[in-house]
Amino acid sequence: MLKKVVFLVFVASLMVAFTGCVSKETYLKKESEANQLNKNYMAELQKNKNLTAENTALKTQLATVTKEKDELNNVLNAKSDELSKKISALRTENQELKKTKEKVQQASKTYESMLERMKSEVAQGQITITELKGKLTVNMVDAILFDSGQSEVKKQGQEVLEKLVDVLKDVKGKVIRVEGHTDNVQIHGNLAKKYPSNWELSAARSITVTRYLQKAGIDPAMLSTAAYGEFRPVAPNDTKEGRAKNRRIEIVLVNKDS
Repeated sequence: MLKKVVFLVFVASLMVAFTGCVSKETYLKKESEANQLNKNYMAELQKNKNLTAENTALKTQLATVTKEKDELNNVLNAKSDELSKKISALRTENQELKKTKEKVQQASKTYESMLERMKSEVAQGQITITELKGKLTVNMVDAILFDSGQSEVKKQGQEVLEKLVDVLKDVKGKVIRVEGHTDNVQIHGNLAKKYPSNWELSAARSITVTRYLQKAGIDPAMLSTAAYGEFRPVAPNDTKEGRAKNRRIEIVLVNKDS
């Protein structure tokens, strides 16, 4: 549009010059104005080109930024999902640790109660009480519970078991496993008719103790019995003292899922 105006002014100037209706000074003034208008037009045209180029560059930058934003959002979403999973795993682990801590604390409390109740038997070496990672074991030599070759609990043994029952009644969330063990001396004579091997003797003794605990008020759902005969010794069987240690009843408190 501006170019057309300049052209019309220029033509008008020529017509005036040719017709001689205006002076030379007027002609030169009009020519100068036309030249200025043309310069202005060219300047505006260059500005338009520059603005177009800047607009194209900005669009390219915007497209790049948008792409980078989308990629960043994808990365952030992935990191967020990963972090959420880690947090969930940590919460689960923390809950498991709390449960384990509670079980250990309960086992420690039971352990301390048993030590207090049975300190005289422990002092005499008739009983040992151990605790490891929430597993509590009461080891009783057979002599404190049974007469030689017998599976019925004698009076002294009943008194010991009564002390245990007082503590075991308060135990929650545990299985009480009664384990029978013997030395490696084979059973002979008339006794062999009743107990053909150490398997039978260890089984009979562990079952007897289990029944006693049930009659004393321990929930039978918490009780289990195991017989190991001579095959899990805690001492060598080549000495009298070692064999005495191997003839034993162990009452073991373990978690229900163990």
